[in-house]
Amino acid sequence: MSETPTYRKIIHIDMDAFYASVEQMDNPELRGKPVAVGGSENRGVVSAASYEARKFGVRSAISGVLAKKYCPDIIFVRPRFDRYKEISSKIHKIFHEYTDLVEPLSLDEAYLDVTKNKKGNPSASLLAQEIRQRILDEVGLTASAGISINKFVAKIASDYNKPNGQKTVNPDEVEAFLEDLPIRKFYGVGKVTTEKMYQLGIFTGTDLKSKSLEFLEKHFGKSGAFYYHVVRGIHNSEVKSSRITKSVAAEHTFDVNLSSEIFMMQQLERIAVSLEKRLQRHNISGKTITLKIKYSDFSQQTRSKTLPYFISDKSLIMENVEELLYQEKMKDSVRLLGISLSNLNNEEKKAVVVQLKFTF
Repeated sequence: MSETPTYRKIIHIDMDAFYASVEQMDNPELRGKPVAVGGSENRGVVSAASYEARKFGVRSAISGVLAKKYCPDIIFVRPRFDRYKEISSKIHKIFHEYTDLVEPLSLDEAYLDVTKNKKGNPSASLLAQEIRQRILDEVGLTASAGISINKFVAKIASDYNKPNGQKTVNPDEVEAFLEDLPIRKFYGVGKVTTEKMYQLGIFTGTDLKSKSLEFLEKHFGKSGAFYYHVVRGIHNSEVKSSRITKSVAAEHTFDVNLSSEIFMMQQLERIAVSLEKRLQRHNISGKTITLKIKYSDFSQQTRSKTLPYFISDKSLIMENVEELLYQEKMKDSVRLLGISLSNLNNEEKKAVVVQLKFTF
C-alpha cells in the first residue's frame, strides 16, 4: 500500500495597494479617489497606486509625469515609511500568532508555512481567511492570499482574486493550474523573458511544459532548470523566518538632473556616508561594489567591481566608486545615483531590511 504524499501548506499574504491604502485609511478625503504615493506631476517615480488610479494605468515605478498624463485627477501623496513600518509590524504580529515560520518579502507581503500551526487547524484555506479577517478588523486594511503546496504557486495564487480575495490551489490541481496559466503570470518571468518565450512559441504553462530541460537550459541558462521544474509544481524552497542579506544599498533621486561628474562625485560622497553607516550599524562588509546610474530618459546602467578584500569604510567605497564613475563617459544627464555592496561577509547574520529614501 503506497503512502499518501505529504505536502506543505504555504500561505502567501499580500496587502492590497498597501502604501496607498494606508494613506486612504488615515485620510478619509482620499478614499475612493485615485492616489499615487511618491512622485509628482513634474518628476519623481510612483511608489504605489490606489486601485482607483490603477484603472487608468497608473502603476508603481512609472514616472509622476506619466501618471498625471494617464490620470489628470491623480492625487500625489508623499510617502511615510515610518507609518508603513508601524502598520506592517501590527500585521506581522498577527502572522506570528499562527506560525513562527514567517518569511517577509517586504513591508506588505510574506510567506507563512502553516503545515504545523499554533491554532492546530488543518485547513490552510480557513487559516488564510481568518488571518485576512483579523487584519481587516484590527488594522483596517484588506489583504489577499494564495494557498498551495509551495511558495511559487502560493505567490501566483495570491494575485488571482485581488483585491480582498484568496485562492487555494490544492495538490491535485497544481499542474492543471500552471498549465492553463499565461506565461507572463509566472512569478519570476519578467517582461524581457516573456518576450523571449513568446518568440520561442511559449505562451502558456502547457507550452513551457512541452519543452525539454536541455531546450530551456540552452535558451535560458541556469534559469532553464527553474522553469522546467516549477511548471511541474516542483519548488522546494522553504519558508525561512530569517533571510540573509545579499546586498546593502543607498541611492538618491535628484530634484535637478546632473550633467557634471564633479557634481555627481559630491552627491556620491553623501550616498557613501549613508551606506557606511548602514554597513557599520550591522557590522557588515562587502567585496563587490556597484554603481547604479539612472539617466534622464529613465534608462539604467550598473558598473561593478569585485575586490580581493572586504570593505565598509567610506573612503575605500569612494575610491572604487570614483573609478567606476569615470570608467566610461555618461550618455546623458543623470537623475539618480546609487551605491551598493554585495558579496557580503554575513553568511550567519540576520537579514538587514533597508528602506531607501526617495526625493520628490
